Amino acid sequence: CVVSVTKVPPPHSTIRPGSPVPVSTNNPGVRKAARFGVYRYNNSSNDLFLFKESRIKKAMVQIVRGLKYMLHVEIKRTVCEKRAHSSLDSCHFQKKKNLQQMLRCYFEVWITPWTHKVHIPVVHCH
Repeated sequence: CVVSVTKVPPPHSTIRPGSPVPVSTNNPGVRKAARFGVYRYNNSSNDLFLFKESRIKKAMVQIVRGLKYMLHVEIKRTVCEKRAHSSLDSCHFQKKKNLQQMLRCYFEVWITPWTHKVHIPVVHCH
């Protein structure tokens, strides 16, 4: 998969490599990183349905040989069944009360744009 990362700070930026800084939860890079975390969660879950991010509560980014996103994300169960392999963009959240479920997750998503690699070392959901 091809990953484009937006706005890597210039060398004279106040962001120093190694120090995590807060970043807008609406940042396209943050939203993409959250989706990667969700894919990873869905791949490891035993749930019949796919989950999708419903709200990014907090985002930090750290520059370490690429961009490492640290995200606090709420994810909710969708109406899409896992075996159907739907595109998450077209999956709506569950409306049926007994099927609704929301999890709070912490994702670490490490994106190296020049190698098009995405590494997701941490996925904690509860």
